[in-house]
Amino acid sequence: MTTTIGTVISTSTDVPSLEPSDVNGSVPFNQNTQVNGQPSRNVEKRYRHIAAVHSRPRTSCLSHDSDAAPSFLGFRNLMVIVLIVMNLRLMVENFMKVLQPVCLRFITAKRKKYGVLICVRCHDYRRQDIILGAILYALIPCHLFVAYIIELAAAQQAKGELGRRKKSDAGLKDISQISEQKEFQSTWRNIALAHTINATLCLFITTIVVYNYIYHPLIGTLCELHAIIVWLKNCSYAFTNRDLRHALLHPGPASPLPDIYSTCPYPRNISLSNLVYFWWAPTLVYQPVYPRSSHIRWTFVFKRLAEVAGLSVFIWLASAQYAAPVLRNSLDKIATLNIASIIERLMKLSTISMVIWLAGFFALFQSFLNALAEITRFGDREFYTDWWNSPSVGIYWRTWNKPVYQFMKRHIYSPIVGRGWSSHVGSAVVFVFSGILHELLVGVPTHNIIGVAFIGMIVQLPLIAVTLPLEKMQGINSKIVGNCIFWVSFCLVGQPLAALLYFFAWQAKYGSVSRTQY
Repeated sequence: MTTTIGTVISTSTDVPSLEPSDVNGSVPFNQNTQVNGQPSRNVEKRYRHIAAVHSRPRTSCLSHDSDAAPSFLGFRNLMVIVLIVMNLRLMVENFMKVLQPVCLRFITAKRKKYGVLICVRCHDYRRQDIILGAILYALIPCHLFVAYIIELAAAQQAKGELGRRKKSDAGLKDISQISEQKEFQSTWRNIALAHTINATLCLFITTIVVYNYIYHPLIGTLCELHAIIVWLKNCSYAFTNRDLRHALLHPGPASPLPDIYSTCPYPRNISLSNLVYFWWAPTLVYQPVYPRSSHIRWTFVFKRLAEVAGLSVFIWLASAQYAAPVLRNSLDKIATLNIASIIERLMKLSTISMVIWLAGFFALFQSFLNALAEITRFGDREFYTDWWNSPSVGIYWRTWNKPVYQFMKRHIYSPIVGRGWSSHVGSAVVFVFSGILHELLVGVPTHNIIGVAFIGMIVQLPLIAVTLPLEKMQGINSKIVGNCIFWVSFCLVGQPLAALLYFFAWQAKYGSVSRTQY
């Protein structure tokens, strides 16, 4: 045995000799040794198995006692993957069971079974719809140029008034101030009347033509949306220039103008180039000057436009392959008032409606508006904030659509509150006004003004009142409850119910959408 051990020791050149510390159970790794001819790092790890792993009190990252909130990026990715796979499976299933394609370009007549509002090929793209839609889309911006002519005349009168003031006698100061105030009010009434007629015609003519002469809902929606946007821009252009004109004729330190306006003071802003920029700028609020970027990044523009195209195709496929069958299968349940089946249909429709809405939100507010802002070098690109984390319904309405929120706050809410009314009255007026616009946008193109969109906006007022205390409470629990109330009202009760009711109203009015009936 001794000979064997000695032979092993003598032939094992790589075995290090034992140190006294090795015998005690610790390995001296703090010595400088050479590995592959190079000195290793001086790392001191003398006691491997007795390191203090639990050295301080800590909490689980998902616990309410945690100091820092964890990131849920992985869960977000998982949710996206699950939603894509789940809805893709259902789309494939509907495609295999119902559509039965003959080839890539032609499909069987069974596709007409799901010919609903959101199916493109199932509708009759009549020549009249396309022609009228194109004419409306081209004529609607003309109302902005009419507003420019009105403001050009008002600016000329304001400059003439300034010239007369310089020539007036100091002794007639008090009398001239009174006469100037009356003249200004009279002038503003005439200008306001002209702007009112111009803006009203913009929205009224479009609404009449879409409701009575454009059958296809998609073409009608695009025309009505364009008219509402131009109408809002007209109002902002008129209100802003009215106040700028007043500041020019009645200067004072009480209400100074923003510093950014100093580079283009009134009436220099009344120019065709200034109006054209406002026409194309991704905002509903008029300013003489906007923050601008230094140059256009065309690669950025092409990426955003590619996102718009891809998401548009996804929305069409998801609508035609999944939402359409769900809506069609819900008609008999609504007709018989089968409450349990209606609730089940709503829950089934809520998933795809949320996916379609989120895709539409990203395509419009993130992709399209950023592309438009890049082309126009528009600097302020906060078109939304993190509305998905809203702890109350009120915060959601203030954060998800910043262009509309800024218009409502600047031109409706703030003037009402500034005149002495309470904030509750201002909020009520805003939501009534918004409800009317929503009803025009949804009811007119579908030829069913049934008030669902209007009521849906009015119902937001009690929801805001209910979740307002949760918004003001300290702590995470109240915010979680408020966010859950927002998502339930948004995903289950809001959009799916509205889509179901408007679709049922369409079917009740026109029956099955086919070329034989229209």
